[in-house]
Amino acid sequence: MMIFCEKLSVIYSSNNWRDYLSLCKPKVVFLLIITAWVGMLLASKSLLIATTMAIATVGIALAASSAAVINHLVDIKIDKKMQRTKRRPLAQGKISEKKAIIFASGMAFIGMGLLIFFVNTLTAVLTFAGFVGYALIYTVYLKHKTPQNIVFGGLAGALPPVLGWTSITNSVDIEALLLMLIIFVWTPAHFWALAIDRVDDYKKANVPMLPVIYGVDYTKNWIIFYTVMLYFTSLLPFVQGMSAELYLCGATILGAWFLYHSIKLKIAPHSGSAIKTFKVSIIYLFLLFILCLADHFFIYDPSYQL
Repeated sequence: MMIFCEKLSVIYSSNNWRDYLSLCKPKVVFLLIITAWVGMLLASKSLLIATTMAIATVGIALAASSAAVINHLVDIKIDKKMQRTKRRPLAQGKISEKKAIIFASGMAFIGMGLLIFFVNTLTAVLTFAGFVGYALIYTVYLKHKTPQNIVFGGLAGALPPVLGWTSITNSVDIEALLLMLIIFVWTPAHFWALAIDRVDDYKKANVPMLPVIYGVDYTKNWIIFYTVMLYFTSLLPFVQGMSAELYLCGATILGAWFLYHSIKLKIAPHSGSAIKTFKVSIIYLFLLFILCLADHFFIYDPSYQL
């Protein structure tokens, strides 16, 4: 591990740190970590496990960041063709492929080491499975082979709540799986809204996203379909008994809000409606999970020890 740290230190000091940070897709990783925290906090009875939470957070974040760097490496040629991605560090040659590989390997090595030695083996194994699912199965294969790529590849992005849960409990339970299911169903509507906004970019790069292969209007129908599925899926924590009335009311309102924007994207679109729907989807997930925590702390389990 010391060797990796030394290599990372040399790489980090020899280039602009912002370029390396950009390779890690910090906004995406931050959202993943938030969902992992939800799993941790719901699984625990107090904040006395703060040390475990901190180590697990760093380990999961490093693994996710490593997968993001590999995504950049695999997509260099595509990124150069797309308006949205042509300024990425690897696409512009600001960072060499060799240094990016060392950077990704170092983060993966350190992250997995932290999880194995200081959290538990189950969390490490599931984190590694998510790493392989996103960095290799999705990025290398699915993304370029099927317009349903984000549906099949979305499982890796839905894992963080389970990772958070297992980091505390060392077991996979129904509550964690329900949180994962919510993100899994949320992902297609979220990503396809962005794909519609960037459809010309994907055409140039010859990436078979759904709106490229079947058209924008067809994709809008599927966004509505998945948003409806999400509406009902988001109610399952209440049905299962892991949440109370506060969550039920909030999830109902948030689901209706997201569905409204999805339908509006179909029947009354304008130049910025796709990207707005994309942003609404992010706010929706963030608020839904915050609501889940608030319900658990103050309604469902008020004995939670701060």
